[in-house]
Amino acid sequence: MSSAAPTLDPPKAAPADPSRKPKPQPAYNVVLLNDDDHSYQYVIEMLGKLFGHPEMTAFVMAKEVDTAGRVIVETTTMERAELKRDQIHAYGADWRIPRCKGAMSAVIEAVE
Repeated sequence: MSSAAPTLDPPKAAPADPSRKPKPQPAYNVVLLNDDDHSYQYVIEMLGKLFGHPEMTAFVMAKEVDTAGRVIVETTTMERAELKRDQIHAYGADWRIPRCKGAMSAVIEAVE
């Protein structure tokens, strides 16, 4: 008597419906705000460590935040934007400036 069970083919997946594409997540900007208590070196270092920006890109952003009062440092999903804002807030004081008491400020804004 044979005890071999018949083999079954795996069920075939239904063809993808091209009209049912997943919706992209809304985008949010992480915006760094200027203050007079942090040096260019601090901003360049922070943007490199937290966002992976090359030194020249970070310098351009530091100059923009200094002159315009704000600069977009990343555009991403809400969850990541919140994380990055919180990392900026937690980065700490600029040891180069004695009056500096804490990290820089940042906000997130929906991209329109």
